[in-house]
Amino acid sequence: MKNLVVLGGGESGVGAAILGLKKGYKVFVSDKNRIKEKYKKVLSNLALEWEERQHSEDLIFQGDLVVKSPGIPDTVLLVEQLVEKGIEVISEIEFASRFTEAKMICITGSNGKTTTALLLYHILKNGGLNVGLAGNVGKSLALQVAEDNFDCYVLELSSFQLDGMFRFKADITILMNITLDHLDRYENEMQKYIDSKFRISQNQSSKDYFIYCLDDENIT
Repeated sequence: MKNLVVLGGGESGVGAAILGLKKGYKVFVSDKNRIKEKYKKVLSNLALEWEERQHSEDLIFQGDLVVKSPGIPDTVLLVEQLVEKGIEVISEIEFASRFTEAKMICITGSNGKTTTALLLYHILKNGGLNVGLAGNVGKSLALQVAEDNFDCYVLELSSFQLDGMFRFKADITILMNITLDHLDRYENEMQKYIDSKFRISQNQSSKDYFIYCLDDENIT
């Protein structure tokens, strides 16, 4: 049995823990802050091992795979140590995508991505499609992959989520715009933030679609 370590006990972390349990992992959830009561209840009901207000490195370094909350920067010492040890660190979106064949419609941008995702989801659902909504809105993708059986998903993705996505491939991507934002996470370098946003199109092929704003100079 492989060990799955989940860093962060929020919506995405608990969703990843549930999916990991369903897929046969031994799961350990660790959050350096307090975990909300509703998530504690879920973890306890599933008899999962978890901790809050600390990171027990002796347990974390036993992980075969680590799913990291998007709120935790890659520059945190614990994450750097995991990478140095050769332990794969990925996002909840990346983890969930490895267990579904559903089509992925992905939206990112500095502004307007939530509105666009909600509108697109509304249109597709009312059009009769078996569609889920995840990412920065709705239930976590991992939880929906574990519990539902949607044919496609509309995903609102932040740059922080995209940074932890590697094998993930979107069928349709929408890049709204790129404006000055979150530069503290990217060493105050705009190009690094731009590169993060463009990760939404990684692994796409000629059969996929990339929709973007032609008028945005940071995109074109």
